[in-house]
Amino acid sequence: MNELIKMTIDKKGQQVVDARDLHDFLEIGKRFTTWFEDMNKYGFDEGKDFFPISGESNGGRKRKDYAISINMAKELSMIQRTKKGKQAREYFIAVEEQFNSPEMIMARSLQFANQKMLSYQEQIQVMKPKADYFDDLVERKLLTNFRDTAKELHIGQKKFIDWLLEHKYVYRDKGRRRQLKHYAKYDNDLFEFRESASEWMDKAFVQSLITPKGRATFKLLLEQENLMSV
Repeated sequence: MNELIKMTIDKKGQQVVDARDLHDFLEIGKRFTTWFEDMNKYGFDEGKDFFPISGESNGGRKRKDYAISINMAKELSMIQRTKKGKQAREYFIAVEEQFNSPEMIMARSLQFANQKMLSYQEQIQVMKPKADYFDDLVERKLLTNFRDTAKELHIGQKKFIDWLLEHKYVYRDKGRRRQLKHYAKYDNDLFEFRESASEWMDKAFVQSLITPKGRATFKLLLEQENLMSV
């Protein structure tokens, strides 16, 4: 079907026509604004049958245009009682029938579903880093480092670490930083290894963190040895 008058789809998924385009096609002798005001006397409602849109005149100044429903477009065409009016009305009827055909309804439904899917995928991509961040935050809140564990257990950090070394829960590796690491037999029990970022190193490093079970175990043992401050 040849396009006599441009049709667009509004936010509600309904077909609309630029009233000025219809005015031009119908070859109305009156100025557009005067004609449109006269047509509104037939009982059309703003917000239902038409709504204002922004346009530009030849001089670049803003002008007020209107988008009208296809039903209003058909009625305006009929009111003119001209060959152009009849042609426009028949065109709108044909366009409306095509728009509401089962094939077109199915096509729009598929298009809407695809748009929704793309929107959901975009939201997932946006939210994934945040979700990963909060998952990591929750996990790390359950796992504590030596300093935070000592603070929670009300014991000095050095005293706590010396106690762990003495009781063979941890050891210092042979690297330059002499990092504390737990023995393998306590892995995924009292301790867990986690990769962490460093402010002074370009690459991440693995550190030992203490699990909730580890904190509870050390609390009980330290209390038995009266090493915890009140």
